[in-house]
Amino acid sequence: MSSKSLHVAVGIIRNELEEVLIALRDKRQHQGGLWEFPGGKVEAGESVSMALSRELQEELGLQVLSSSPLLKVEHDYGDKQVLLDVWQVDSFQGKATGKEGQPICWVGLKELKNYQFPQANHEIIHFLLES
Repeated sequence: MSSKSLHVAVGIIRNELEEVLIALRDKRQHQGGLWEFPGGKVEAGESVSMALSRELQEELGLQVLSSSPLLKVEHDYGDKQVLLDVWQVDSFQGKATGKEGQPICWVGLKELKNYQFPQANHEIIHFLLES
C-alpha cells in the first residue's frame, strides 16, 4: 500500500446474541450507501486502539473497555487505497445508537451476505464466517 493509503480502525462489536453491529455509510461518503463495520480514520499520533475508541464513542456512543487486533486488510479502489486495521471489541459500555444519523443494526454472521458492503469489507466477512 502506498503512503497515501487511508489508515482506518474498524471495530467488530458483538452483542450477547453473537450478532455483529453494522452501520450504513452516508451516500455522500466514498463507498456511500453501503454497509460497514463501524470505525474511522486513524489520526496522526494516534494508536489504532485510541482511534477505535474515539470513533466508536463519536459515532455510536459506545465506550470501549477492551479490544484486540484481528486482521489487517489492504485494498485499492482505484481512486483510494485503504488499510483496514480490524479489531475485536471484547467489551464495551453503552447502548449503540447512530449518533451521526446513520442507520445501524445488529446482524447474525450468516445474514451479513444479505447486506451490500464495500469490497474491502468482504475479506473481513469471510474471516468472521471462517473463525
